[in-house]
Parts: sequence; C-alpha cells; structure tokens
Amino acid sequence: MSSMLKAPPSNNFRPKLNFLCGGSRTRRQCNFSFGSRVNVTFSKPRTSVPLVMCMLTSTTTTKHQVTAMSKHNDIAIMVNGCTGKMGKAVMNAADSAGLHIVPVSFGSTEEAGQTVEVCGKEILVHGPSDKESVLASVFDEHPNMIVVDYTVPAAVNDNAELYSKVGVPFVMGTTGGDRDRLYKTAESSKVYAVISPQMGKQVVAFLAAMEIMAEQFPEAFSGYSLQVLESHQAGKLDTSGTAKAVISCFRKLGVSFDMDQIQMIRDPKQQIEMVGVPEEHLPGHAFHMYHLTSPDQTVSFEFQHNVCGRSIYAEGTVDAVLFLSKKVQSKADKRIYNMIDVLREGNMR
Repeated sequence: MSSMLKAPPSNNFRPKLNFLCGGSRTRRQCNFSFGSRVNVTFSKPRTSVPLVMCMLTSTTTTKHQVTAMSKHNDIAIMVNGCTGKMGKAVMNAADSAGLHIVPVSFGSTEEAGQTVEVCGKEILVHGPSDKESVLASVFDEHPNMIVVDYTVPAAVNDNAELYSKVGVPFVMGTTGGDRDRLYKTAESSKVYAVISPQMGKQVVAFLAAMEIMAEQFPEAFSGYSLQVLESHQAGKLDTSGTAKAVISCFRKLGVSFDMDQIQMIRDPKQQIEMVGVPEEHLPGHAFHMYHLTSPDQTVSFEFQHNVCGRSIYAEGTVDAVLFLSKKVQSKADKRIYNMIDVLREGNMR
C-alpha cells in the first residue's frame, strides 16, 4: 500500500502515484496535475490502464467580507471543545460571520475553570460536573442559541443526550461515538440538529455524488478489491467518519470491505514521506485515498481528496449553524439534518 502513495510534499499537491496493473504485474507510473480541472494520462496498452479520479481541496480561501458584522448577531453560538484547534477555528469563522459567541464552553475535568481567549473574547470552560445546570442557564439567557460540538469521540453520546434533554439545537461535528444511539437520542427528543461526520462542503458534495452512484448503479464494482488509506493529524483518535461513509457507498456498489481494513496513518514521518502531506499541515490535514482494482488486475480506479488546514470544516460548520437556525425559526417539521441538506438549501455563504 505504501508504494502506491509515494508523493513528494509540495504546496501544489502534484503527487506521483504508482499502480500495479496488467497481467505482467509490472509497475506503471502515471503523473497527474491538479488545478481547476483534473488531467488524466492514460498509458498503453488501453486494456491494462488504471484510471485515476482525484479531488483535492485546498482550504486557502478568501476570508468572507461581512459588510455588517451584526448580520447574524441575533444568532448565538456555543462551541464546546473550544480549547481544541477545531473549536477555535469554528469560533473564528463564527466571529467573521457576525454570530454572537457565548462566552461559555464545555471541556474535560482537567480543563474545567480554564479561560480561553478567542477573537478577543474570554471563554470560560466548564467541566462535566455542572454541564446540565450551566447549559440550561445559558440557553434560558440565549433562547436562539445553537450548540456546536467539537469535543472527543468518547463524549459524543453523553453530550447529545444533554443537548436533547435541555432542548437546545446542536450541530454535531465530533466524529465517533455510537452513531445509531446518537440519532435515536436526537430523534426521540425532537430537538433540531445537524449531524454529519464531514463538515467540509466540497467533500460533502463528493459524498453526495458517491451516494447517487451507489443508488443508481448498484453492484457496478462487483468483484473489485478496495484499499483505503486515510491520514489525519496525530491527535485524531478515531477512524475517519468520511472514510466510513465512502466505504458504505462502495459496499453498495458491490465491493467487499471491512472497516478494520482501513489503513490509518498518524505518524508524521509516514505522512510526509509516504502520503505527501506538506510539513506545515501536519497539525491539521485530511488526506484520503480509495483504490479499486478489478479481479484480473487490468483496471484500477482511484478516488482521492486531500484537505490541508481546518477552514473548510469551520466555514461549513457556520453554514450548518445558519441553516439550523432558520429551521428552528420556521418551526420546520423535519428535525434531524445532515450536511447534504445544508448543501441542498443553497444558501451557503
């Protein structure tokens, strides 16, 4: 697997990917350039050519210019996990969008009592012991509040149960936990929520395309073998929820694959030398590769999406907050949403 992802680190993401193909099992190297379009180079003979389809996402985006900072100031946002990099990124994006950041957050027992300064605001972190009383009090003070959760996988279900018990709408950006239990908790409480393992809008669009393909062309890849590699910063404890969602689509397309076959890369040295992650993005990245090979190994497909930084997720999270706030205000019948619903709404900034 490692030989298939040999890519020199660079800022313009131009990997050289080696594939095993053809009856002779010789290696052929295909070079691809990525920009506003995907260039695919075919090798000869045509009968033993791997086709590579890649989607690479850069999070170097132009900061949204908000002409009136009070545009969304009537929407309050509470970010749990504000001591983490993702939580801070969401708060920065929320501040830029003009949302009102509630100066309260939940964290671990060790973090309780800490004050975190983000966007010039001091956020007081509360531990597990007083979460319910604090949340109820803050929600009473800010009845238009949306909670955003970027904590840890082990806290997902307990936090969701708390939000549901208090009745506060929430955006669950934390992956992991018992997802079936998470959905049952939200549905039974009839609380408004956006639950998604992936908040990056462009990556979600890719996931939506995969789901459409799986629905319309079931068993299209029957008999194909699948290899999956996902690389994230060393601090990410669980397997990528996005990878699991993509694999679910491949299963519908006829591919046999167990989730424990996913190759997780968390070692920085491997990430640089094997995966091609730029060194400056080791603290925050998401590189995914899905490699399909036909039974006779004469045809291969590759789907790839690489993300550096966290802004794509932070901006998507803010869009989810704005979307959910509208659903709450309009008293929508549907209560549980995902990021595909947010995309379909078409009101993203």
